[in-house]
Amino acid sequence: MKNRHPLLDQYIEIEVSGKTAHIRGKLIDWGQDILVLHNGLQFLYVPLIHLQQMRLATQDYQEIIVPELPFEHQNEPISYRKMLMNAKGMFSELYITGNQSIHGYLTSVMNDFFVFYSPVYHTVVVSLHHLKYLIPYSPNVTPYTLTPEQFPLKPSPMTLARTFDQQLRKLTGEFVILDLGENPNKIGVLKSIDQNMVELSTAGGNPVFLHFDHVKTVHLP
Repeated sequence: MKNRHPLLDQYIEIEVSGKTAHIRGKLIDWGQDILVLHNGLQFLYVPLIHLQQMRLATQDYQEIIVPELPFEHQNEPISYRKMLMNAKGMFSELYITGNQSIHGYLTSVMNDFFVFYSPVYHTVVVSLHHLKYLIPYSPNVTPYTLTPEQFPLKPSPMTLARTFDQQLRKLTGEFVILDLGENPNKIGVLKSIDQNMVELSTAGGNPVFLHFDHVKTVHLP
């Protein structure tokens, strides 16, 4: 049975970690660790770990015609992991950090991270703890209107580990980009991971240390 939230089928506003603007829409579904809303154009899947506030919308909304849900059946309980598994191979948009969204295809789901293939960033490893929301697109939409020949869905070139920690350790000695390169101090050679501290050597050769728990994504240029 589904969890029945008191705001289900109501128009709501939510605040999500790391995003300054409120997200508004109709609350479509509520699971143990994820919610689904429809903003009139798209479904947004929001992990509850990043939900800071949720309240009834303060303005009147025209009634939204909600299409059929993209993956789950109406009577089945939804979960974060189940949503990710269902989204594999479907063109989607992810919001993770800063003002950037990335577009592409989810290809693999591991213990605490997933792999996303993007025409811009190529293979991106994303921590499950840092996805703010996922928007699936309709089946006839492709990234940047690229044809399958222009953007073939390729398997990940890297060997995948079971955990995000192990995956980063496998990249020791590689030139990596953390958190989509939003900060130049998060671009460099991965020197080591020791006691939850990640050491990078930046462009000038200076060591920079970051706490592992705050590493959201990693990809190779």
